[in-house]
Amino acid sequence: MKIRFYNARILTMEEPVSVYDGELITEDDRIAFVGTVAQADDYHKGLAGETYDREIDAKGNLLMPGFKNAHTHSAMTFLRSLADDLPLQSWLNDQVFPREAKLTAEDIYHLTRLANLEYLTSGITSIFEMYLTPESIAQACEDTGMRCVQVGALNNFSQSLELVEDMYNKYNKPNSLNSYILGFHAEYTCSEELLKGVAELSAKYKAPVYTHNSETRAEVESCKAHTGGLTPTQYLSSLGIYENGGGGYHCVYLDDKDVEIFARRNLSVVANSASNAKLASGIAPLSRYLDAGVNIALGTDGPASNNCLDMFREMFLATALAKLSENDAAAMDAVNVLKMATVNGAKAMGLSDCDILASGKKADVIMIDLHQPNMQPINNIPKNIVYSGSKQNVAMTMIDGVIRYEKGAFSVGEDVDYIYRKAQEITERIV
Repeated sequence: MKIRFYNARILTMEEPVSVYDGELITEDDRIAFVGTVAQADDYHKGLAGETYDREIDAKGNLLMPGFKNAHTHSAMTFLRSLADDLPLQSWLNDQVFPREAKLTAEDIYHLTRLANLEYLTSGITSIFEMYLTPESIAQACEDTGMRCVQVGALNNFSQSLELVEDMYNKYNKPNSLNSYILGFHAEYTCSEELLKGVAELSAKYKAPVYTHNSETRAEVESCKAHTGGLTPTQYLSSLGIYENGGGGYHCVYLDDKDVEIFARRNLSVVANSASNAKLASGIAPLSRYLDAGVNIALGTDGPASNNCLDMFREMFLATALAKLSENDAAAMDAVNVLKMATVNGAKAMGLSDCDILASGKKADVIMIDLHQPNMQPINNIPKNIVYSGSKQNVAMTMIDGVIRYEKGAFSVGEDVDYIYRKAQEITERIV
């Protein structure tokens, strides 16, 4: 399948970040060409008589890499707007855990497909997924065409070291939409024996490890109380968890020593601004992490704590909350935030072929409709995406060379109303 996009504005996210007029051509799952109008003319001259399966006039709209949702629990769609306006521990223990216990693998399959539809409307082409039944999640993403990097959700109550290792070996195959990274739920839900087992797996495969980390003050203080004063980052590091890289989700309360460990170990912080604000967990000091050279990515967290799977909102909150908390309107430049949502997310997720638009990279491309009032007049497109952009501007989402969402219509191998209906049936049964 060869698709040509012409009359486009191009934002490759390569340094320096800038926009130019040009063309992009995909062939099967890869980008075959991307360049300026002049470069495209030369390219076509060298391939006289070339034909395409489809030619798309972008009409001056923007092509850019898809967003990377670097932390989510997709199947929690069934809890959307059902477990709201509660403190974190009450939300988790009284609302979430009891209802999650009723989920089946088939439920999670259908609920994940619903989330994937929303990701597509938000220009998200890759998700960093942590949830309960990895095989049904992988199938849901395969069936709807979503690129999914799963991370182990190991804890004292579900999954096991054996399952995490099995999934790691099963899903890390070339040219698959599904891949897998070692991980566990959190320090506070895992015994030291389990954590040492994760460290052994990391050493065995020279593999990075991810987990929820320092989301609340209470979490940090609890860890200090039973480890002789060590924060979660310091405790996990002492066990060898971070010898091969990885990172943490949330990271609202990292101290200076934690930040030094993140920088030295090349760990990624995945910020979840909307979720942390809604649950009153706090505001992560992203400027401090950025200044220390830490890679920062963005995630929505799950639809029970956000409740919206929207990277535009995450980008705006990442910069706005930084400015507010630092009392500095110059803090957290919008271009840095756009990198967090694209290039940095790809780095955190191990998706080196999906970070920028370039020949040979995966064809994970979105089109931003600039012919909307919120994108006019055209001054600085990258900054306007962060400060003014919204889901309404996503005109197309392509993953692995296949257009999965275009002008409000989905191509996900299933009737959308059926996906909605199944999610409703599951929710009514459980709730």
